[in-house]
Amino acid sequence: MKVAVLGPGALGCLFAVKLRQSGTKVHLIDHREDRARRLEKNGITVEMNGTAEVEHPTVATSIPAGMDLVIVLTKAYSTGSLRLPPEVPVLTLQNGLGNVESLCTLVGSARVLAGATSEAATLLEEGRVRHVASGKTVFGGWTSCDGEPARAALAAAGFTVEITDAPGQTIWEKAAVSSGINPLTALLDVPNGLLLQMVEVRQLMRDLVVEAAKVASTEGYRFDHSLVEVAESMCMATAENISSMLQDVRASKRTEIEAISGEILRRATLASLPTPRTRVIYQLVRGLENR
Repeated sequence: MKVAVLGPGALGCLFAVKLRQSGTKVHLIDHREDRARRLEKNGITVEMNGTAEVEHPTVATSIPAGMDLVIVLTKAYSTGSLRLPPEVPVLTLQNGLGNVESLCTLVGSARVLAGATSEAATLLEEGRVRHVASGKTVFGGWTSCDGEPARAALAAAGFTVEITDAPGQTIWEKAAVSSGINPLTALLDVPNGLLLQMVEVRQLMRDLVVEAAKVASTEGYRFDHSLVEVAESMCMATAENISSMLQDVRASKRTEIEAISGEILRRATLASLPTPRTRVIYQLVRGLENR
């Protein structure tokens, strides 16, 4: 199987390396030509279980012909500008809401696989990633795309994978959990686990997740388990992880706050549903970006 992985961030590097180690032919796609040359030369290093492994996937600035699958792990704000082959299945495991709609516009809904992953990884420096904790990757066809080939490839690479008939539910669950964890870690400059050790912060995280779940319900999504408990379990399982949003803030980069809290706010407004805590958190993170 030939797979293109879009985005040389923490998860993009992790997925590219593990897929390559399983025998999959991988192309890691980076829109920056200078960085692509360096990654091609130096390879990708992934730290896991106390060891560091270096792999040399092919790195390119565009998706070559003949791919069987494209995995999108770019930042959400770049989704709409991606150049994708219209005949190849596209799997998005990105953060936030709105990515699927953008991809459907680009390649058609019948080519889109959508879901979320709870793999935890930190980008230590260009081309070097620490795999902090393993998680579960859940996705399914947005309309009619067959997810089995992608599932088989990821499972062979050592990922825990499930196919779902409700990818929208999966995306909303990840977005709700992320809305509680990511902005608070970015604002407080702490790893995930510390959110549970501060009483007031832990309660605020719970409140943010509840607000997000209420917005999800206006779109017909109901959860048969507590998303607050999912968020707290995520913090415990990834206690040492530096969230992607905090990584962006530390690097003075644009965050994905618009695709997470901002999109929740937009949808809440359409439903005339107040989300006061989400609004304040959104405004504070936007303030961090504009410093």
